Amino acid sequence: MIKSGEFVVPGQELGTCEEFIPDEGTYEENGKIYASTTGIVEVDLKEKRIKVRPKTSTPPLPKAGDIVIGRIIDVKPQFALVDIIRIKGIDRAVAKNIVGSIHISQTRISYVEDLSKEFRIDDIVCAKITNPNTTPIFLSTKEKNLGVIKAYCGHCNLPLVRVNNKLKCPECGRIELRKISSEYGKGII
Repeated sequence: MIKSGEFVVPGQELGTCEEFIPDEGTYEENGKIYASTTGIVEVDLKEKRIKVRPKTSTPPLPKAGDIVIGRIIDVKPQFALVDIIRIKGIDRAVAKNIVGSIHISQTRISYVEDLSKEFRIDDIVCAKITNPNTTPIFLSTKEKNLGVIKAYCGHCNLPLVRVNNKLKCPECGRIELRKISSEYGKGII
C-alpha cells in the first residue's frame, strides 16, 4: 500500500475503492485508484480519502472576472481577437492557444464607431474575462484600467508614448488613437 508522503507519477496505483475514496489528483478505474498527476500522496485515514498534491504546476485556466494580458492578433469591424498570454497576478503563462474576443460593444462605456481606431494588431491589452465558457473567450475593456497598455507606431514600429489621451511616436511624431488603459506604459506586462 502507498503511504502518505510518497512521490507518485500519473497511472501509478494508489489503492482500491474498498480502502479509500478517490480525491484530488486521482481517478478510479475498475475498482482501483490511480494517480492522475505527478506529486506527493496524502492519505486521510480518518476520512478514508487518498489524494495527490501536485509537484508540478499546471498552466492556469482563465475564469470570469480575471484580468488578462494579451496581444491583439486580428481586428474585424465588430470584434478584436486577443491571444491571451497570462492572467494578471499569476507569474505562469496560460496554456497555449487561448484566444479571447473583445466585441465592439465591450470596448468602451461610450459608443464605438470604428474598432480599428481602438485596437491594432500587435497591441498589448489588459482585459477582463466576462465569459470563459465560450470560444473565443469573451473579454471587456470598458473599465478605465483596461485597454491598450503598450502600442507601436504604425509607421516606425517604435513603442508609442502617451500624451494626454493620445499616443505619439517619439521618432516620427505620428499621433495614434487607441482605447488606452490608465495603466499604459507602467510596465505591468
